[in-house]
Amino acid sequence: MKTIKGPGLFLAQYAADAAPFNSWDGITKWAAETGFAGVQVPSWDANLIDLKKAAESRDYCDEFKGVAAQNGVAVTELSTHLQGQLVAVHPAYDTAFDGFAAPEVHGNPKARQEWAVEQVKLALNASRNMGLTAQATFSGALAWPFVYPWPQRPAGLVETAFDELARRWKPILDHAEECGVNLCYEIHPGEDLHDGISYEMFLERTGNHARAMMLYDPSHYVLQCLDYLDNIEIYRDRIGMFHVKDAEFNPTGRQGVYGGYQSWVDRAGRFRSLGDGQVDFKAVFSKMAANDFDGWAVVEWECALKHPEDGAREGAQFVRDHIIRVTDKAFDDFAGSGADEAANRRMLGIGG
Repeated sequence: MKTIKGPGLFLAQYAADAAPFNSWDGITKWAAETGFAGVQVPSWDANLIDLKKAAESRDYCDEFKGVAAQNGVAVTELSTHLQGQLVAVHPAYDTAFDGFAAPEVHGNPKARQEWAVEQVKLALNASRNMGLTAQATFSGALAWPFVYPWPQRPAGLVETAFDELARRWKPILDHAEECGVNLCYEIHPGEDLHDGISYEMFLERTGNHARAMMLYDPSHYVLQCLDYLDNIEIYRDRIGMFHVKDAEFNPTGRQGVYGGYQSWVDRAGRFRSLGDGQVDFKAVFSKMAANDFDGWAVVEWECALKHPEDGAREGAQFVRDHIIRVTDKAFDDFAGSGADEAANRRMLGIGG
């Protein structure tokens, strides 16, 4: 068994225009002072990282990691959530998602997709240059508008969507193989990979690609009423990354999973700061430890109620308290009889 590394913090929700959140030096100092041992980096944020330079220069990557280390944190992974989203966009979301891309490709879905693919590959190169072995991403979505269909979906629609999704991602996954980096898809509503079944549909179409891993975040499963503990057992060999995020689901006679178009505060299902929701993290961390998860426990703060800095400070301690330092011996070793094979055979009545 292995002891999970942590606590780490996903910086996407903290990066901002004001100090200390607007520079790599400032935000890593703050993260260390807040109690974190590692940071997961949003690769689209130019205030924190020059992605192109990181993809091209090991010296830049050494300097980048060196600043973090000097300030007291390690770089856990790079994230390409926003760029991965743009690998596959249904036309209904063109306008909404244009803001994730460079201005020069706005209004041009083909150019935007090409830009996104290149961005994910640049991040894979950067991950390799930093000696990282996993990268977080979204899959994007072509079929999501049809997840709860009316009128009825025509035969073959979903299959065609997943064929195309796999076709777009297969060259990126092959590049990930060349880089020695796992692409960990966050299983997330709004993505075509939003639960175990949809992940398996994608995986089959990529030829069960070794680099097509999962980012496990139990909060998204709570809001789907999915068994998040059983999910760990089913996909134990495919979970390559771990977001520690809490959630609660309190349905009423007026609303349930879909939320009635309400704000996050007023939804039946909402994300909460660690310890304030319904996820059984003692069980989650136990299963991850028993399954030899070899990665970081990374806090992703998303809460409709609590201030983010309070969520970060409490979250760092929460993860520290939940990481299990695995044992290197059995609890009953003291009672060992020291028997050898001959004694074992006698005990079984098969000695001779």
